[in-house]
Amino acid sequence: MSKRTYIGATMVGLAVVLTASALVASNMGFKLNYTLNQTTVGVSKSGTSTIALPDNRQSGMNTAKNLIDDIGLASVTSVQRYVISSDALATYTARAPQTAANDFALVPGQGYFVKMKTNVNYIIVGSDDPAASYTLNQTQVGVSKSGTNFYQYNYHQTAATAKGLIDDIGFASVTSIQRYVKSSDALATYTGRAPQTAANDFPLVPGEAYFVKMKTNVAYVPSHY
Repeated sequence: MSKRTYIGATMVGLAVVLTASALVASNMGFKLNYTLNQTTVGVSKSGTSTIALPDNRQSGMNTAKNLIDDIGLASVTSVQRYVISSDALATYTARAPQTAANDFALVPGQGYFVKMKTNVNYIIVGSDDPAASYTLNQTQVGVSKSGTNFYQYNYHQTAATAKGLIDDIGFASVTSIQRYVKSSDALATYTGRAPQTAANDFPLVPGEAYFVKMKTNVAYVPSHY
């Protein structure tokens, strides 16, 4: 599927059909019913989920605090962003002793972790910009400690699996794709190389974010349908 260029993707003329835990949408926008789970045996070990927000989010959705408030402060313990220069997580709780100075901006192309106190079926609303380019960084002093990026999976990408994402970015540039397994707080890794096989590949799920480890820098423009 060829990449198509659009300018100014908006919510005008949004045509979506929302079903439980499913996404059906036009190229212009979407709604997604995305389950954020509290700690539940066999489902979520610590109440932590990844979340991928759209490039063009709903009005007022600009920071970690905005996201916490939209999900529901009473239901959320924290939102975390991955800091590529240190391979560490920066945490915002929206509670004392933290202040507004600890809040951080939500950046297109980046995924986040959300830790929950209760189960919430969160409705994600927005649109992706098919012309957007996301920088995926290799290991560079002061920029990326290990070449690992926490990528916001696009909602209209043609890449439907880890292998598809590796191929779309460029096989020679990617070391691996990792998904967060919330039932175990572990990472499942796919490299696209021996000794792994097709059985190690995994589907990419709208609403989830993925770790992408790079060998080279790539200005990535996802292929869209």
